[in-house]
Amino acid sequence: MSQTVTVDVLNEHAMSLLMDLERQQLIRVHESEKLSLSGTPHSFREKYKGAMSRQPLVLIESQLNELRNEWE
Repeated sequence: MSQTVTVDVLNEHAMSLLMDLERQQLIRVHESEKLSLSGTPHSFREKYKGAMSRQPLVLIESQLNELRNEWE
């Protein structure tokens, strides 16, 4: 039986446990999904870092209000 699940690894110890399970051939961690918490290019933070420029809170609130009003 094979079942695919997605997990969010919250700390280094959890990743270590997953790798131990893989060594025991109980699970398989796919290469494209092997992530380290040290900031590899595949991490969510690195992928989207710098995608948005810093803006004053007032401007962000104004933009959110505009978007909300468009839906009404």
